[in-house]
Amino acid sequence: MSTLLNSKIEGKGTPFLILHGFLGMLDNWKTLGSQYAEEGYEVHLIDQRNHGKSFWSTDFNYDLLTEDLKYYMDEHQLHEAIILGHSMGGKTAMQFACTYPERVAKLIVADIAPKFYPPHHQPIIDSLLKLDLPSLNSRGDADDALGKYIRDFGTRQFLLKSLYWREKGKLGFRFNLEVLSQKMAEVGENIGSNESFIGPTLFLRGDQSEYIQKADTENIKRHFPNASIEVIDKAGHWLHAQNPKQFFNKSMSFLKS
Repeated sequence: MSTLLNSKIEGKGTPFLILHGFLGMLDNWKTLGSQYAEEGYEVHLIDQRNHGKSFWSTDFNYDLLTEDLKYYMDEHQLHEAIILGHSMGGKTAMQFACTYPERVAKLIVADIAPKFYPPHHQPIIDSLLKLDLPSLNSRGDADDALGKYIRDFGTRQFLLKSLYWREKGKLGFRFNLEVLSQKMAEVGENIGSNESFIGPTLFLRGDQSEYIQKADTENIKRHFPNASIEVIDKAGHWLHAQNPKQFFNKSMSFLKS
């Protein structure tokens, strides 16, 4: 089993690593990744373990995701990089910055705070576990079947992005549903209570999302004393997909400051 994370690299310049969220994959960041590459960055879109085309493992927690990232940087001979993470990827990015601060030039955290989140993805996991994949003949079939449990079209489209033909006539998900369904508590885990990163940090939150609250500001500043918190308008938790233009502009002005 290869333990080097799968990635797509685009552009030349300052290394810029992007980490997707829970049940996501590097493809979720393809459009923005290309835009950052055009601005003079070497963009690494990365699949985290048990997601996308990266390796599967029964072990899953933020310490391991952090070590995966360090191993990836070492293998690619990246001494220092800008790191952007969304949701679960934001937790990995925060943990990495606190553990290896000398490896992080700037940190961008998208719609997640350094706090414990009670497991809240269970309805989605339950819906995915109810899918009878062998009986499905197309993505349309999968969408119809999932639609019985998940009404929101956007959520279904996001999940079905990870559906692929494992072999002729056999559909499967790129995320490791069996393991991830057992590791829900780990996904909500917080970084260590005394850990901090004093480098330049930007938190971006969707104005319609409840993941980062006003009350979280003090905690954010305790762990990341040089953090600024900005709001993305007309956006929920999927802020980079719901308002990509503003997300790009605010992240770029932070990177250039």
